[in-house]
Amino acid sequence: MKVFNFGSINIDHIYRVGDLVRPGETIASDNYRMMLGGKGANQSIALVKAGMMVQHIGRISDADEWICRKFQDYGIGAYCLRLVDEPTGHAIIQVTDEGENAILLHGGANQSHSINDLAEYISNSDNGDWLLLQNECNLTSEALELAKKQGMTVVFNPAPMTPEVKELPLQYVDHLIVNEIEAEGLINDPVVTLEQPEALLNKLYSRYPHMKIVLTLGDKGVMYRDAEQTVTVAAEKVETVDTTAAGDTFIGYYIQQFMTGASVRTALEVASKASAITVQTIGASESIPDMQQLQLAGK
Repeated sequence: MKVFNFGSINIDHIYRVGDLVRPGETIASDNYRMMLGGKGANQSIALVKAGMMVQHIGRISDADEWICRKFQDYGIGAYCLRLVDEPTGHAIIQVTDEGENAILLHGGANQSHSINDLAEYISNSDNGDWLLLQNECNLTSEALELAKKQGMTVVFNPAPMTPEVKELPLQYVDHLIVNEIEAEGLINDPVVTLEQPEALLNKLYSRYPHMKIVLTLGDKGVMYRDAEQTVTVAAEKVETVDTTAAGDTFIGYYIQQFMTGASVRTALEVASKASAITVQTIGASESIPDMQQLQLAGK
């Protein structure tokens, strides 16, 4: 079994700052780094570091072929990676000393996918394969429909959350992974607030009872609900340095655990531990632990 990840690929420009810049303000950065990022790329890296086979469906500028080599170095399948005459997606990321971040994103080539390419890639999936997707590429609706026709298990992480997400064919989603803000945007209920995570989860489940729903709560842990059970797992207690790829790491390890037959509680616990390792290091893809690091951290 393998995961096809229809996901964004960005070049991250990361600036270390004392405080996040405010409108009209100019501040100096203490440190600058450029590295591979994007929710899609980060999640593919998390999956292969967790031991999964991954084919990444993505687009990058033909001037950034180094990204192909980087994917191959990680062990990510690049058959579905296309070089195009568009700028690679990129992000300007501010990270404070407390680990908070602010991100300015340009979609670039992530928004140039063609339906013919997408249909070809998904048609090459085998029985038991999964499709993972986020909300940083075009043709999300079409990807959901193609995957379900192919009989794939679909995992959707609607990040960044937009009003258009509610118009997608969400009946094709098997696993929905959201944080509190994304959950609030999906239910759009003024009575249920971010301070009521259990109510958020229950409202989501009442709206999408066919799904396995994961609600990540940062330092408050994670909650899960499906037709048979509700599970809550506390967050690991660690010193946070940078939260940039924490959610992406969680998703990669959550999928790996489910695909290899772990229980829901075990999947949530392992994914939470991997995410806790990620937040202790600055950066995105480079901060994601592999399975050996995770096992050593658990001793």
